[in-house]
Amino acid sequence: MSADVAIQKFSFPFTCIAGHAPPGEQTQRACPQVKKPEASTVGGLRPIAIVGTLVMNGTGAGSKMDLKTDSKIDSKMELKTDLETEATPGARLQLGPSASAPGVRSAVLSGRGVFERLAAESEDTRPAAKRQLSSESAARTVAVVKKSAGRKEPEGAAKTGLGEATPGKRRRRKDLFSGSEAFSRVDAHAIRAGAELKQKCVYEVKTIAQNVTQEARTELERLRAIWVWLCHNIEYDVSGYLGQSEKLSSPEEVIAAGKGVCSGYSSLCLEMCREVGLQCQEVPGHSKGIGHRPGQSLRDVRSDHMWNAVLLGGQWFLMDACWGAGRVDMEHKSFVKKFDDFYFLTDPEDFVESHYPDEEEWQLLDQPISREEFEMRVFKTSTFFSLGLKLIQPQHFYMLTDDGEVNLSISSSRSVTYTYDIAPRHDFLHGGAAEQKETSGSSWGLLTMSHRTMRLQILPPAQGTYDVRVYARPELASTPLSWVCSFAVECLAPKAMEEIPENPFLSWGLQAGSEALGMAPGGSPGTQVLEVERGELELTMKTSRSLMALCELVHPGLEPALAKRCLATQIRPDGLTVHALCPSRGFYRLSVFVRDYDKPEDRFQNAANFLLHCKVAAQVELFPPGLGSECGPGTRTLKAGLSKFSHMGALVSTQQGKCNVTFHNQQDLELHAVLGRAEGQAPAVRLERHLFCAFTDSKVTVSTSLPGPGVYRLGLYARTTPGADFNPLCDFVVRSSCEQPGPPFPSTYTAWGKGCVLFEPRVGLLEPAAWVRFRVRVPGAKKVSTVGEGKVALKMNKSRVWEGDVFTGGVRQVQLAASSEEDDGAMAVMLAFDIGQSEE
Repeated sequence: MSADVAIQKFSFPFTCIAGHAPPGEQTQRACPQVKKPEASTVGGLRPIAIVGTLVMNGTGAGSKMDLKTDSKIDSKMELKTDLETEATPGARLQLGPSASAPGVRSAVLSGRGVFERLAAESEDTRPAAKRQLSSESAARTVAVVKKSAGRKEPEGAAKTGLGEATPGKRRRRKDLFSGSEAFSRVDAHAIRAGAELKQKCVYEVKTIAQNVTQEARTELERLRAIWVWLCHNIEYDVSGYLGQSEKLSSPEEVIAAGKGVCSGYSSLCLEMCREVGLQCQEVPGHSKGIGHRPGQSLRDVRSDHMWNAVLLGGQWFLMDACWGAGRVDMEHKSFVKKFDDFYFLTDPEDFVESHYPDEEEWQLLDQPISREEFEMRVFKTSTFFSLGLKLIQPQHFYMLTDDGEVNLSISSSRSVTYTYDIAPRHDFLHGGAAEQKETSGSSWGLLTMSHRTMRLQILPPAQGTYDVRVYARPELASTPLSWVCSFAVECLAPKAMEEIPENPFLSWGLQAGSEALGMAPGGSPGTQVLEVERGELELTMKTSRSLMALCELVHPGLEPALAKRCLATQIRPDGLTVHALCPSRGFYRLSVFVRDYDKPEDRFQNAANFLLHCKVAAQVELFPPGLGSECGPGTRTLKAGLSKFSHMGALVSTQQGKCNVTFHNQQDLELHAVLGRAEGQAPAVRLERHLFCAFTDSKVTVSTSLPGPGVYRLGLYARTTPGADFNPLCDFVVRSSCEQPGPPFPSTYTAWGKGCVLFEPRVGLLEPAAWVRFRVRVPGAKKVSTVGEGKVALKMNKSRVWEGDVFTGGVRQVQLAASSEEDDGAMAVMLAFDIGQSEE
């Protein structure tokens, strides 16, 4: 490399004023401070300050010279820069006479001559393919950092606008800027200028650095402009990393190709910073990037990554443009551009989670961590920190199962949605996707949420090693869930347990965002496994407003058609109650979906998922088929004006095989009731004959006389317009344990209307050839008669009840009829009673 090329390459011109002592009297003095810069330059290039002492090994002009720094003489000239002083034009290196050699004369060493020596030595020490600090040079750099701490900036140095560094107190990233939006102006210019320069095929470092920082007003903004340009214009050289092509590391090559490996990013960042007067260093070390295996020992392993440190306001900060530009998809061997602002001036305690420098001092921590600690720490992505997550347990990535399970937990400062993925261990940490679908994708774990704390119980299915990834996003965000941290689980022996059903809805318990859907916080059972006693569960959840709900019950051995008969849902304005049956032992998933009650156009969204565990299967019959979405009194009946229900729950039980459900009909709706049960259980008499309704004023009584033991559906319907369809109001589940069949009721006709009450007989099947007492109230009737073998007129008593005795012989049916003046004496049939067959 020629001197001219070296001068242009490294941009280190300077002027030195040297003094020398007589032979045998050369002694080194303390390194003098840099004086106020002057305006002299060499070749139009910008100089930097050099601190050191020049010692003459001879008295003549051709005597050998050594540049000594920090009390050390080397066979080669060593260069040491003041890392806290910004490079300024005309900086001079002053070398005073030795204290022990009075009368020593001065000598002047031209900057160009020194650079010829620098250039010659740099051929071997600074290869163009990869610019990386050696351990020795890094150590010297760190030594300068320590020595220069607390020194004031010289006059003429560029002002940072950040204020003086507080001794003993390190400024954090948030102290420099509130957020990325603070750089919107600078970012926009850097992106725009970068695009224009790329279009014009400009590859010169100096030109690019000056153009992209043109809008910057402070050191921080200049650095930001360089960072943004790097992240948006340089892609990671995946083929170079994989050895499929030559790695590009020198700034000129990286700019021209638009891609480079980590050292390409760091060296280009270094050169651009120097061009705009920023003090920057390359920091070599290890990272938990592509190719890293969790837990691998880094002892005697050559460092594989390079990043930068920059001095702002007297304090060093860390950044990694390579990681800020995007990520590598090893599955497709491609680079995915994704600007990640986290790696711009990252706080050291966060940066060290993924970056471990060769030299401990570059951790920039008051208490540096050991290499072994770095190896064992859990890998956390930038999203982990941006979401404000905190790892509760474990602190190390490796977990060993205890009785076939392990647990991990994460807390957050705000509401966060989580999911996870468990799979047999991959070869590389970064082999999987950085984003996750809206499902957990594994039934090998139980993820639950409580008080902004996520707990994941991991249950590997077999012996072996598993990779565990946790994904997260803000609670109400619609973006995909992002990878936040990773673990490795070693399972010695799997836990003996029943199969857990798949949970496609992220987590167990109330879902993140359920509060916005109308679920009241704290109004639902916890996220632990719910034990189902005797195969039956009643689950109540509070709501903050009226909701419509649908439920789903899943078990590995339960068919969907039968699963529907295991659920009965009651919907109230302030809550939801779900009755669930578990016909088999094992684990069940109960999922709840909701939408606003008065917004039928909205889609149902998952609000909660509960894990049920049944040790004893249900000993009762499944719920009857055809149950509606609303069982028992609730929101719908309230809106219809029905009130004062005798049974407030959805389930009604009777040991006598009979029951009366009463309520008030305040809006005078036309009501209808039906009775049903499972197919294949048809009674001797049609089921509708086992149901009887009476309407008095606003009170309604629905009576049932069940034909045998079992579970029945009692459905209520209403309509507001004559001739229109009846709409469902609610269903009751009626359970009868009575073995004796209940008698049917009489058949009813439309004339049996409001205010009509049957006192006797209450059964619809009469004894043959017997006298039967009839007592009935029919409002507005002028005549009430029975029609059988003959017509028998009933008489009204003082209580306005029509009564009389009727003989049932010779006929198969007796009808009850009534007439009024408006009917001109015509009789309308209201009820019909069957006559049983005689034994003869």
